[in-house]
Amino acid sequence: MAEPDIIIIGSGMGGASLAAALAPSGKRILILERGDWLADSPEARSGKAIFTGYFKNDETWLDQAGKEFSPGNYYYPGGNTKFYGAVLLRYRAEDFAPLQHVEGKTPGWPIDYGVMEPWYGKAERLYNVRGALGYDATEPPHAEPYPFPPVPDEPVVADLRDRLRAQGLQVGPVPLGVDIDKWLAGGPQTFDGFPNTRGGKMDAETCGLAEAMKWPNVTLQRNSEVVRLHSNGRQITAVEYRRDGKVERVAAPVICLCMGAVKSAAMLLSSGGAAHPRGLANSSDQVGRNFMNHNISAVLAFSPFRKNTSVYEKTIQFNDWYLEGGPENRPLGNVQMLGRVTGEILAAETGWPLWLASYVADYSMHLMTMSEDLPKAESRVMVKDGKIVLHWERSNFGAHQYLNEKLKSALRKAGWPVVVSKTFERKTPSHQCGTARMGTDPSTSVVDVNLKAHDLDNLYVVDASVLPTSAAVNPSLTIAALALRAGEHILGVNRGV
Repeated sequence: MAEPDIIIIGSGMGGASLAAALAPSGKRILILERGDWLADSPEARSGKAIFTGYFKNDETWLDQAGKEFSPGNYYYPGGNTKFYGAVLLRYRAEDFAPLQHVEGKTPGWPIDYGVMEPWYGKAERLYNVRGALGYDATEPPHAEPYPFPPVPDEPVVADLRDRLRAQGLQVGPVPLGVDIDKWLAGGPQTFDGFPNTRGGKMDAETCGLAEAMKWPNVTLQRNSEVVRLHSNGRQITAVEYRRDGKVERVAAPVICLCMGAVKSAAMLLSSGGAAHPRGLANSSDQVGRNFMNHNISAVLAFSPFRKNTSVYEKTIQFNDWYLEGGPENRPLGNVQMLGRVTGEILAAETGWPLWLASYVADYSMHLMTMSEDLPKAESRVMVKDGKIVLHWERSNFGAHQYLNEKLKSALRKAGWPVVVSKTFERKTPSHQCGTARMGTDPSTSVVDVNLKAHDLDNLYVVDASVLPTSAAVNPSLTIAALALRAGEHILGVNRGV
């Protein structure tokens, strides 16, 4: 193609949704994606393969102690959404204002829920969200209903739902990007954690990227690993990438960095020079800081008298303790189902023999608790000798433990006598966000409310790194909504480009 008008680096939820927003403009758009298509294979529906790292790349990062670990990042068109649980929840309206938690207060956002509401609606339509309104007191206002009715609860999940409702909990459908009939046509398997290679799951490739690729002015260039951004004063002058063993450069009037919270921060920090000694877009010294990762636990409720006959399981949630219920009635977080945990998944996670893991998995219900991780400057992404260093200082964990205990008590009352939990490890960067925060003050933030870098005139950061807070819901829909909003702005200020 001729020299592009816009370069998008990365095709995850941010990059793909942005491309979908920009594509109808006719502008020449080049998407640089490090990975290649994720092909179908038997391993794509194998719990053992998924949970023993078959699809992970060989990249390693360092933790704060200097130990190497393998992060949970995937490099394919669609990015990490190829393996996500397809939960597409809106932030609650209260999440956009400062909110007092058990262990601190969030800073709030420079925009409120009213600004985001129409973009949430557009994102829900782009990702064909299945959901229902009217059961959840924390659900923020919707100008329109969900595009599709919710994914049906399987009988054992409906039974759990009713038993929790009998305790007064407002249990209902979790909003999902899943056509369950099409998904199950590819085989009886949960969608949570499994890649969409046979259809049915609405991820960044199958929705955002597919919508963008309908337009002839959009080019996706795969196997192109961006290694540096070059700059001159307030302009990004070139994007340097490796492809087929060669290093190449490409330039465009507008550059959009969409590599994810850790990788985007690392790219900015690695691309500095004399004019930007602390890294690009980093006059505030905030790039890489305020890393957030959610406090998440898997909760397993076991009963030898209740067999779990479900296939996909992940259809219900409740938010009764999202804004209250903790010490001093502080917020605790969200409760939702995990995807169906099978024997081979539990064996891979625990090291148990398959017969034992299968028995426990088949007589358990599998849930997940999620609590907000508050932004802290000390939690940060750094680059040392070309290697990513992830220093995460978990926050608000006491509230998360309190949430786990409340859920365990409710599950025991509901008829599952043995309930245990396991918190996701510090080295599992799920729901990573916050490293290039949005704000109106260039001294305390990296991008403005339109996601343009304060320090550069042609650089936008459009991914989870811009989130000022993590809230306590899955971030994918918020990233998509911000990307669609940024797309309108980019086209508005670059009409003559």
